Amino acid sequence: MEQEQPTNRLPGKCHDCAKSCKPFIHGKCNFCQELGFQESVFCELNRFIQDPASFECYAFQPILKLVRSSKHNVSTFPESPQDRSKKNALQKIFESEKMKYQRALILQKMTREPDSVFSEIKYHFAWNVFSRKPVFEQPKHMIDFIRDTFSNCSELVGGFVSLLWLAPDHVHLYVESDGENSVETIAQEIKRLSSSPIIVKFADLKVNLNREKHLWDKSYFVETVG
Repeated sequence: MEQEQPTNRLPGKCHDCAKSCKPFIHGKCNFCQELGFQESVFCELNRFIQDPASFECYAFQPILKLVRSSKHNVSTFPESPQDRSKKNALQKIFESEKMKYQRALILQKMTREPDSVFSEIKYHFAWNVFSRKPVFEQPKHMIDFIRDTFSNCSELVGGFVSLLWLAPDHVHLYVESDGENSVETIAQEIKRLSSSPIIVKFADLKVNLNREKHLWDKSYFVETVG
């Protein structure tokens, strides 16, 4: 019996979407562009938690088909920037005064208590708005409150939570943790603690959300950055 190909399990909308078949970087997220972060990551996160039969995605972009041949080779989609690295994109954070102070403090503690163990894990998190709805198309009047809301989650992780970028349909976060909580706990608790205040503050968001009024998808992307 032949094994079913992964593409056969894609919802019909994904088969008709340009982002499912070609390298594509989010056009409205500067952070994605700086990292060379493929939009297929967000597509996979969205598919992971939905039933293909009732699948919804508001990032749909139809595949353009040629109706006649052209003498010119026109590239519709930008190539993935291979020469960019995530290390360079996060360099500003690592060179900040806060990070320099933390390194100096840890070195002092280790000098005084050489047998002590200090753990600090740095993460890059990214997750979608429910069904990738672009509810943050005009973030200027939201950005300060949302940044503060995520920052208020810092105590939960025993470290630091910072909003890196607010895109129309997803967020990027920088998180420092003392290692006491699992990645799953960190992600889901930050979502839980941030969702309600944002929805209450910006009541218009409820119109664009699902029936349960969830702001964030359950799935998430995470990588360690230090």
